[in-house]
Amino acid sequence: MYFKSSGRHNPKTNAHGWYYRLVESYRNSDGRVCHRTMLNLGFLEGLTPEQMNLIQKILTKRVESLKDLLFELPQSDDSMVNQLVAEYYNRLVSEKRIDVPQTLTKKSKSGKDWETIDLNSIKNKDIREIGSEWMCLQTIRQLGIDTFLESKDWSQEQVQLAITQIISRTVYPASELKTSSWIKENSAVCELTGYNINKITKDKLYGITNKLYQVKQELEQHLSLKTNELFDIQDKIILYDLTNMYFEGQMLGSKLAKFGRSKEKRSDCKLVVLALVINVDGFIKCSDILQGNISEPATLGKIIDKLRERTSHCAKKATVVMDAGIASDENKLMIKEKGYEYICVTRSRMQDYMVMADAPVVTVLDNKKQKIELSKVKSEKHVDYFLKIESHAKELKERSMNAQFQERFVQGMEIISDSLTKTRGIKQADKVYERIGRLKQKYSSIGRYYDIEVELVTKPTIKKQVIFKKKPNKKENILENQIATSIKWSVKEDVDINARSGIYFLQTSIDDQEELLWQAYNTIREIEATFRVLKTDLDLRPIYHKNDDSTMAHLNLGLLAYWLVNTIRHQLKKEGINSQWIEIVRIMNTQKAVTTIAQNKHDEVIQIRKCSEPNEKVKQIYQILKYKPEPYKKKKDVVHKMDLKNPYFTDLQIIRSD
Repeated sequence: MYFKSSGRHNPKTNAHGWYYRLVESYRNSDGRVCHRTMLNLGFLEGLTPEQMNLIQKILTKRVESLKDLLFELPQSDDSMVNQLVAEYYNRLVSEKRIDVPQTLTKKSKSGKDWETIDLNSIKNKDIREIGSEWMCLQTIRQLGIDTFLESKDWSQEQVQLAITQIISRTVYPASELKTSSWIKENSAVCELTGYNINKITKDKLYGITNKLYQVKQELEQHLSLKTNELFDIQDKIILYDLTNMYFEGQMLGSKLAKFGRSKEKRSDCKLVVLALVINVDGFIKCSDILQGNISEPATLGKIIDKLRERTSHCAKKATVVMDAGIASDENKLMIKEKGYEYICVTRSRMQDYMVMADAPVVTVLDNKKQKIELSKVKSEKHVDYFLKIESHAKELKERSMNAQFQERFVQGMEIISDSLTKTRGIKQADKVYERIGRLKQKYSSIGRYYDIEVELVTKPTIKKQVIFKKKPNKKENILENQIATSIKWSVKEDVDINARSGIYFLQTSIDDQEELLWQAYNTIREIEATFRVLKTDLDLRPIYHKNDDSTMAHLNLGLLAYWLVNTIRHQLKKEGINSQWIEIVRIMNTQKAVTTIAQNKHDEVIQIRKCSEPNEKVKQIYQILKYKPEPYKKKKDVVHKMDLKNPYFTDLQIIRSD
């Protein structure tokens, strides 16, 4: 059915207007297409074309299925559309414009929908995962990502595809090729977002990922402010750190991929650096993608200027917590000039210091209930405040590590020494020194405490004529060589290898209580947890892309997925659920969407699309997040058996949460 209009004089407005009829197309006995008027609707003023299209679509589906509200219809937020649909349908029934079976017009007294079916005909098909996807979709709406993209004049199809890609990366982090297969074969994500599943390809996913990167800065700022509003975050403490990720491939011609110091020990691969500023709750304040060979201290200046606009207004005196690798003197001075305070592990060895007399030793407990002693100290070379941290558990651990490294270092020296007495052993002085240098580099924390003496002798001069094939007349004289005869090593005098075990110093620009300073620095573990989620749970490493644009879009998509992960885990942690993201996805994937098909006594085929009931763990997660447990109750359709060729719901509309 569709609307048909004709120009006519409107007596109410005394002007020319459009008179509408509801018309149905059919074929007569001769096979000719004819039209008949179902309802005269009159002058429909105030309706938009979109509203009229939705009205005729709902009416057509309702009339074709011949039942009254026994299945989920396309939803509308417009009350006028819903009102007119009900009015027109009731007129079609009352004026006998459509044939409604008596069994469908009579409802059970209990309001139940009864069918007599053949049990042997029951089949379950098109079973797909929907729990994790539905949870992530509600998180996207909670963060306002969909409305933000709509505000950027993105089409509805682009928004649907972008949301589909973000959810897919969050739930099933994989390549675009594998993701497209997962969407088509395993997931019900397209049922939720409304994107046509038949249009999903890896190229479509690549394209929308690049388009999301174009709005990275604005979307990141939107999410930063949105999470502050949702969870009442003040951003009084912010954390800054870097990590790097390696490429699988040569990345020839790349300006981004460079060789550098890999934190995954992949020095054979080119790297890219990801710089993050997060708050103590793990929410990203700003991020940057840098060259793989950039030095850590040089990165802070560029990103600190972006920080103020990404945080709430009360964060003007926020405290920046950073690692020792970034805390150069220039960076600490710059942070103070920008109006921030800082806490970091001192880069100096703090050999000359004294405990402040008026500052008592404070004892606190760490997460494992182990005692830690805190005391303020001062140094004549520095004007900042220092906090001495002494941990007995850390001391035992470092003593054990030093003993192990010392044993391995001595074993290495013995191997070098033994080779001097072997017939084919390495004895040349330069080669021996090279082996010692490599050993000291490998165990640098121990090697610096040892004195090593190598005794050398001069081997008698041997003159030997060497004739080369290419230049037979050329001669080479091998002159005197120095040979190592023995090696002695010992620990330096007045040196205690374990003197600083279990002790480290915090440097800060603020004079605060010892316990508060130590707790503030401990929040840096949050950024380490963030990197673990990005690299492991969201599988951002290694990077297989071959150009810089795709690499940056890939990393940005991972950060967007992290926003969903952290928003969900932040709310769950408040209620005592500290599960890893992989475990949360496993639990939520127990909720499925299933199509059940059966034949009734009228030789009709009934197909019902339903979500499985969430189990207790899934219900608990929904309750904590305050999300709806099911995207839809039931989608039911009745068709004649002969007409049933493909019993799948391939054209489902978007399901709103309201």
